[in-house]
Amino acid sequence: MSAEVSSVTDLAGDLAGTYRRTESSGSTVDSALVDADLAALLRDGYVILPDLITAHELQAIRDDTDPLLNLKGRNNFEGHATQRIYSVLNKTRSCDRLAAHPRVLALLDRLLMPNYLLSMLQVINILPGESAQMLHTDDGFYPLPRPRRALSAATIWAIDDFTETNGATEIVPGSQDWGDELPQGDSGRRPVIMSAGSCVFFLGTLWHGGGPNRSTAARLAVTAQYCEPWLRPQEAFTLSTPHDIARTVDEDIRRMLGYSIHPPFIGQVDGMHPKRLLAE
Repeated sequence: MSAEVSSVTDLAGDLAGTYRRTESSGSTVDSALVDADLAALLRDGYVILPDLITAHELQAIRDDTDPLLNLKGRNNFEGHATQRIYSVLNKTRSCDRLAAHPRVLALLDRLLMPNYLLSMLQVINILPGESAQMLHTDDGFYPLPRPRRALSAATIWAIDDFTETNGATEIVPGSQDWGDELPQGDSGRRPVIMSAGSCVFFLGTLWHGGGPNRSTAARLAVTAQYCEPWLRPQEAFTLSTPHDIARTVDEDIRRMLGYSIHPPFIGQVDGMHPKRLLAE
């Protein structure tokens, strides 16, 4: 970090010299499309982005994750009939495309500050017989009063079709703007019906939860969550992700793992940009 600083105002800028901030692939998405996505998101708290990945990509995710789905949840929130895979980046490259899809990053570029972080990447498989998950918000653990703007955002990707009976994510439209209100029972819960390869993008303040699986088949999904660059992510990626993997993933993911600087120097290592660790 070696930029000239002559006033406090300068500290709000990118001080990095060798490793300047890079633009996300979201900049490649047509601005009119992003405008429409953002308008729906701010109105309802969520927006469905249809058919973003191919059948071949979906099958690769199924093939890579199936051998890893061997544990069920430990409590009612995780789901006793739900399988989860944590630390996904260390186990497969097939989900990278979901975490850094340009259509998703284009929305994040509008919602969050530059150098926003990946907070969680997880595979969730809801088995037949699972009950509805309790409604919750994804940034409710940040102790700031509502109503307020979202500090995070999330995607849930349908690897299998999401239907009314197989555990589709359920949302409460408009609840992103609530203050201290809490959901009342099942009132207002709506399943997100979408085809495999689509994702639902929602604000961290939106009340939502996994739906009950009353079908005879499992429902596979991947969730990627993101937060402001000045917040602590749910997953400590800089601890859990080996340097070799951080070198392998693309620049968008590497930046979101924490190999970036939030001005003026949040995220520095020994006074230097964290990317220097990957050059050693």
